Amino acid sequence: MSGSIQDRSPSVVVDSAERAREIALRIVAGAPRSAAQLREALLAREVTEAVADEVIARYREVGLIDDSGLSQTIARTRHFERGQSRRVIARELQRKGFEPDDVSCALAEISDDDERGAAQTLAERRWTALAGVPRDARVRRVVAHLGRKGYTPGVAFDLVRRLERADIWEDREVDPAEEDVT
Repeated sequence: MSGSIQDRSPSVVVDSAERAREIALRIVAGAPRSAAQLREALLAREVTEAVADEVIARYREVGLIDDSGLSQTIARTRHFERGQSRRVIARELQRKGFEPDDVSCALAEISDDDERGAAQTLAERRWTALAGVPRDARVRRVVAHLGRKGYTPGVAFDLVRRLERADIWEDREVDPAEEDVT
């Protein structure tokens, strides 16, 4: 009966809007979502674009959807808890439908020093865990681990070289600062 008078009655419009609000509330209650993710979920459940946009606008007004805050939370979590690079975080935020301004703002909270420190911590942890592995395999695995976290090969190899040098000095049991350089 598509296109009938009954389909266009006010009660059907109200019912579809109410249904959309209920669906949206269930979605955001389960886990925070970006506006784009919520819109996609509503459209997948056969909510019209106009109704989905109205619900999203209202949820923004009342603070149930906060793309800026959510993108910053995701960036902090991914970087400080998982050690991911800004590049990987940016890709994830874009995939989740965040606006470029929200992505930029979220990534601005992560400094170059923060990123370098996270990479170093990851490299050291992995290097230590692979202590019994032959050198070539150890280097390859640490570099690959950092690559999966989004760090460039240049950063990864630089950190591995530093770790190798630290191991050499440790094996010699001589503090590099105390060694006579005459």
